[in-house]
Amino acid sequence: MTNYIFKDNTRSNITIGKIICLARTYRKHAEEMHSNITENPLLFLKPSSSVIFNGESIIVPRMSKYLHHEVELGVVIGKKCKNVLQKDALEYVLGYLLALDITARDIQSEAKKNGWPWTIAKGFDTFAPISNLVYKKEIKDPNNLDISLKINKEIKQSSNTKYMIYSIERIIEFISEIMTLEKGDLILTGTPEGIGEISEGDILEASLGDLCSLKVDVKSQ
Repeated sequence: MTNYIFKDNTRSNITIGKIICLARTYRKHAEEMHSNITENPLLFLKPSSSVIFNGESIIVPRMSKYLHHEVELGVVIGKKCKNVLQKDALEYVLGYLLALDITARDIQSEAKKNGWPWTIAKGFDTFAPISNLVYKKEIKDPNNLDISLKINKEIKQSSNTKYMIYSIERIIEFISEIMTLEKGDLILTGTPEGIGEISEGDILEASLGDLCSLKVDVKSQ
């Protein structure tokens, strides 16, 4: 299992804090999920124990028979902040990474039907694969990055962060109004359209332009 650090390839590793996730941030994804767009971002949390790294395995839990992939841009907070304005938001970013928000869709569907939280569907161990960190200085504009996912060499998701409904700055501003953000906190900014099922034996390969990549496979428990 993971030791819960961001592997940045250059300097000291950083302990992972809160994982704050967004839903319905790309209009086409909201449409494919038959969901409405909201004025403010919708938030949920994943535990740091769900993190795995490049080359590791997503484990299909016994409680679920139907997992979905969701490729996302991750934003790593570099210093503590609260009530941040959009114009200052990127000052608090350490860097960016690729992430997969794995969902037990059968469990989530049952939760939605009954008005229950999504924690179980999103929180299993191995349900948050992440890539190595790309420092902020290496990315000119986080609101214009190509992001894609292949499964068994076939492209399943392909988009650009410019199609997000909320900018990275707006996301940080909104979250920091609710909770203090601290160094090592990870924001998963939501997924574009093209989500689908993953099964035992699948190989998932994600790319953030030519900046970084992530490769994991799927195994049964």
